[in-house]
Amino acid sequence: MTYMYTDKTLTCRECGTQFPFTSSEQAFYAEKGFQNEPGRCPSCRANRRSQNRGERQMFSVICDECGATTQVPFQPRGDRPVYCHDCYGKHNQSRY
Repeated sequence: MTYMYTDKTLTCRECGTQFPFTSSEQAFYAEKGFQNEPGRCPSCRANRRSQNRGERQMFSVICDECGATTQVPFQPRGDRPVYCHDCYGKHNQSRY
């Protein structure tokens, strides 16, 4: 069953500004099975996500390929190689 959606203007419950809820966003929400319309504008949603994320702990490691010192957002266990950003990109690209 195909529904036709029309753009709506919603009011953010956090900051009170009006924001568009486009027909394509409505179709996306329906596809994902979301029952409710967004209550916050995109800016307030982004702020809320960043607040919930908190600070990430970074770990200093040495790249297993080039030997450069780099930072990663996980504690290496030693059972798998750890790469710097550039070397990870090279390895990840070759997988596909």
